[in-house]
Amino acid sequence: MDDTVIVGVDGSPSSLAAVDVAAREARLRGAGLRIVHAFSRPADLDPMIHGVLAAAERRAHELEPGLEIQRTVASGETLTVLQSESRHAALTVVGGRGRSGFGDLLLGSTVVQLAAHGHGPLMVVRGRPDPRGPLLLAVDGSPAGDAAAAFAFAEATLRGVPLVAMHVWNTWSEPTPYEGPADPLNVVVDLDRLRQRHRRLLEEAVAPWRAARPEVAVELRLERARVRHALLDASREAQLVVAGARGHGGFTGMLLGSVSQALLYHADCPVTVVRAEG
Repeated sequence: MDDTVIVGVDGSPSSLAAVDVAAREARLRGAGLRIVHAFSRPADLDPMIHGVLAAAERRAHELEPGLEIQRTVASGETLTVLQSESRHAALTVVGGRGRSGFGDLLLGSTVVQLAAHGHGPLMVVRGRPDPRGPLLLAVDGSPAGDAAAAFAFAEATLRGVPLVAMHVWNTWSEPTPYEGPADPLNVVVDLDRLRQRHRRLLEEAVAPWRAARPEVAVELRLERARVRHALLDASREAQLVVAGARGHGGFTGMLLGSVSQALLYHADCPVTVVRAEG
């Protein structure tokens, strides 16, 4: 992995919006930008190189003058091309909707597979234009969550914004020991104990990163709610949501089930999925 930011481009408005975001991310990192297109028909190649890709490069140069920009055009299926390109990227950026080579990126399982099997963080540009607010980190205490926290704190530093570390819990998202009569229908839940345990999980999950990056202002937010609804609500006041590719507890199967679908299709700001390497 190097310092390059890559962005998938197909000429759609969504992919051009992704170019804007990717150019900014490259500038923040002092990195280069590589514009990537996957094609399957040779007839599409010349118009793409001299039309869409050239326009995308001009757009990036206008937004971030002096940015080093490269173009990559590869023959193959979108997922395969992006997986390969992400091996050499600090960040991969894609639009929330597309056409042509990237037309099915957020349809079916393509983006899920890229998040699970790609390399490095994947940013999906969606939601309101030019979102403002703090950076939102979804905390679940898993190893993937550690990688997400490291990325989120670094990103907050680059952007110069505060970070909201949010952990959502509820009594139905995890096994809870019985406390009381042996009758399984008579379950007594110690809510105070559960709340304290989840508070400790939240504090411990961010403690190393708070110590490493004291310049980041951090708000710890603990909510008892449905995970999907709480994160979507919070995304309306955030400029970026960062989450791990896999989790446990309230985030079980995060990028394989309803929570991931809700974030990727309905979050009101861009979403970055961070996969733990190894």
